[in-house]
Amino acid sequence: MLQTYKATNKIILLAMMLFLINTGVKAQVTPPTWWFGLSGAANFNWYDGTTQRLNNSLIVPTAFHKGFGVGPYASILTEFRPAGNWGVMLNVAYDGRGAKFDQVVAPCDCPANLTVNTGYVAVEPSLRLAVPKSGLYFFAGPRVSFNITNSFAYTQLKQPNTNGDLSEMKKTLFSGQVGMGYEIPLSSANSTTKFNLSPFVSFLPYFGHEPRGIESWSVTTVRAGIALKFGAGKKAPVKEIVPVAVIAPPVLDVVFTVRAPKTVSLKRNVSETLPLRNSVFFNEGSAAIPARYAILSPAQATTFKEDQLQNAASANTVGRSSRQLNVYYNILNILGDRLRSNAGTSITLTGASFTGPADGKALAESVKQYLLADYGIESSRIATVGRTKPVIPSEQPGGTKELEMLRAGDRRVDITSNSPELLMEVGGGMIKPIQIAVVQVDPLDSHVVINVSNAQNVFNSWGVDLTDSRGGVQHYGPYTQSQASIPGAAILGSNPEGNYKVVMTGQTKSGSTLTKESSVRLVRQDEASEKGLRYSILYDFDKSNSTAAYDQFLSKTVAGVITDGATVIIHGHTDAIGRDEYNLKLSQERAKDVQTILERALLKEGKNNVKFETLGFGEDVSRQPFDNDLPEQRFYNRTVIIDIVPVK
Repeated sequence: MLQTYKATNKIILLAMMLFLINTGVKAQVTPPTWWFGLSGAANFNWYDGTTQRLNNSLIVPTAFHKGFGVGPYASILTEFRPAGNWGVMLNVAYDGRGAKFDQVVAPCDCPANLTVNTGYVAVEPSLRLAVPKSGLYFFAGPRVSFNITNSFAYTQLKQPNTNGDLSEMKKTLFSGQVGMGYEIPLSSANSTTKFNLSPFVSFLPYFGHEPRGIESWSVTTVRAGIALKFGAGKKAPVKEIVPVAVIAPPVLDVVFTVRAPKTVSLKRNVSETLPLRNSVFFNEGSAAIPARYAILSPAQATTFKEDQLQNAASANTVGRSSRQLNVYYNILNILGDRLRSNAGTSITLTGASFTGPADGKALAESVKQYLLADYGIESSRIATVGRTKPVIPSEQPGGTKELEMLRAGDRRVDITSNSPELLMEVGGGMIKPIQIAVVQVDPLDSHVVINVSNAQNVFNSWGVDLTDSRGGVQHYGPYTQSQASIPGAAILGSNPEGNYKVVMTGQTKSGSTLTKESSVRLVRQDEASEKGLRYSILYDFDKSNSTAAYDQFLSKTVAGVITDGATVIIHGHTDAIGRDEYNLKLSQERAKDVQTILERALLKEGKNNVKFETLGFGEDVSRQPFDNDLPEQRFYNRTVIIDIVPVK
């Protein structure tokens, strides 16, 4: 929804530039105090959240998340405008919020569509503020909506169409709106009966407009329309022409803050719970298991135990070392060891290939034969299925960009099971994770975090200069986002401690220079005396709300080991597919979702002395856990990592 907010802000700014410069006129009639009229508009509705249970008799196989539609709006209105620029407005309206959700693909590889038609009777009181000597006015106020229509139409390939009414619809919604309009007089200056034509636009955020008592569907609306108003004025003396009034644009500013660590920890021992992606990715044109996966001989498989992968991994900086990826490359050996140790378990191997189900099944059979031949697993315990696309594909219908990388991620074998000995307790369909001991170098909580609020709107770029007590200067930047993270170890160098003056210098979009100043003190801690914990969850391509599958894991397992006084550092990441700006926002949304779940769980446990530091790095190559050359690397980069730092 961030793009909607930005678009609305641009509309308001443009309208101010167009309408605030105006000349006065000779007024023979005073304006009416009371106005009445009608309005009509189009609602541009953006849908977000999750919708899967349509009513008590229909739960669709694949959830819908986003949608868009245009609905009608019509109202009768009254306005009271006493002397001055303030006034009040009241609209009683029909408010159409219908839309069509983005198409999804059901597990049968069948496209599915959902259209909803929701409508309300809305009561909208607003405060009205007019710009002096101009037709421009602004309004804002609450809304009360009463639901009157809630129908839907669901279609799925190879299934009959289904029409019905949505269940669990809230009868009454309390929300708000903010908007602007412009009064265009239609009557002559001498007429006491006044008619105005008033185009307007308003923004109705999703806050409060969550139509159902279940799931998380929400609606954001931008409304554009026109109103016809009339009122009765009174004769008044003629006034002189008012000179041109130009209102200068507001001076833009930023808020500059610096967060410095109490100590700069150079190393930390970390016990990491590494998720195991339940997929084996295959090279184009080959059904053989790629050589990068660890393939053992039958003799080697006899002695393999997954415990041997839990030894200390090589040191890594902010993400994971190659050792962690090597653990994933043993996925088939881990699977074989667990199947061998749990005789009552079974699995399904679902192979997918763009060339067709036959090729997909050949990929699945290749994995099955390895488990049969090297680990001696009975054939009846392993089922194989072939598909053109995976159950949860990366390539979406209608997509045209970066298809080569997306299809490489869809050429794979997914491992699923109904056996609890194999399933991952965090949800998300992955198999049970593995514990790894690592030495983390330059942890994120030892970084100096620079925050420059509103930087993207004010600056083309900005940077910081850190000056030590001897006059030495270090420069970092340029940056364009509102936050930057600088390693404390890089600032200190070989010094055990230091005091630094921090000066931020930004180049504004108007060409001027803006500076802000702060200071930090840093103290080095060389020994890895602390013991930290690390957890992480993985996301499907272009998804930010997958945390529903991990709610139990985050609320119970992760929140359960967070102690009072601890620091929790949450950092979100994406792969390299897509635009930088979009991926940065996506990673921030992922990290914020995780923080919200943890905070809610900690509150229930009475833990209220926990500090959160939540960051989104997008596809930043200096922060990514892995490269982006292989599909499994891109899948592991779609992650949120949770570092739990004990009290120092």
